[in-house]
Order: sequence, then C-alpha cells, then structure tokens
Amino acid sequence: MQAPILVFLTLLLAGAATALQGPTNARLVTAVGSPLNAAFVSFAVGTVALGLLAMILQARPDVGAMKALPWWAWMGGLYGCAFVVSAAWGVPRLGVATTITVMIAGQLLLSLALDHFGALGVEKQPLSLGRIAGVALVIGGVVLVRRS
Repeated sequence: MQAPILVFLTLLLAGAATALQGPTNARLVTAVGSPLNAAFVSFAVGTVALGLLAMILQARPDVGAMKALPWWAWMGGLYGCAFVVSAAWGVPRLGVATTITVMIAGQLLLSLALDHFGALGVEKQPLSLGRIAGVALVIGGVVLVRRS
C-alpha cells in the first residue's frame, strides 16, 4: 500500500522545519546563554502552541489509555530535548547541513534496528540490502557535506 502524497508532503515540510530549528535555536543561544536555555525557551513556545492547538481542535487525551502505556512511551519529550539541545550546540560548530545530515544518519541507523526487530511496537520490516544501501548513501552524504 502506497502512502498518500499528503503524508509525504507533510513529512517533507516537517523535515524542513527541523532544518530551521537548529539555526533558530543557535541564534537564541546568543541571547539566553546556552543551548540548554535555548531548548527550554523553544519547548516553552512549543508547549504554548500545542496547548492552543489542542484547545482549538478540542483534542482531549484518553486518561485511561494513558495509564496503560508502557514507561518508554513517555520518553518522546526527552528525545526531543536531546535533538534540540544538540542542534543548537552543533550548528555553530559544524554548520546547518553537517549537523542535520549527521543527525539524520543517526536517526536512520537506529530506525533500521527498530524496524528490523519491531521494537517499541513498530511493525517489523526486516533489513534488506536496499535499506542498508540507502542508509549507507546518507552516511556517505554526511562525509561529502562535511568535507566539501
């Protein structure tokens, strides 16, 4: 089953937004003094935006379902913190393109393992030569971006 084009476009725009996040937060570091402070401000703004969006859309959590979640299902915000702080720290040192390509390489390497083992409740998708080659090409891209 092929995913609708709207899904791909949405993900493409979200990926573009993550490219904006690094330099935006790196600039914020100059005013607030550290990548940690910049991430805090970034998450505070994001929390307010999400709260307003939830109110507008009248999105209400299912408290019963929340209570049944495994512990690791609550860790997404921690991963986001690591991403935002690392990007704010990395961009001034490596540039946007290198920072993002290295982060994407890390995402893809772990994604292959998560898919292969069906970890964290995702549907199993076994490793294949094509999938490994695709990730290897991205890692090669990291090297090219960094050395150019």
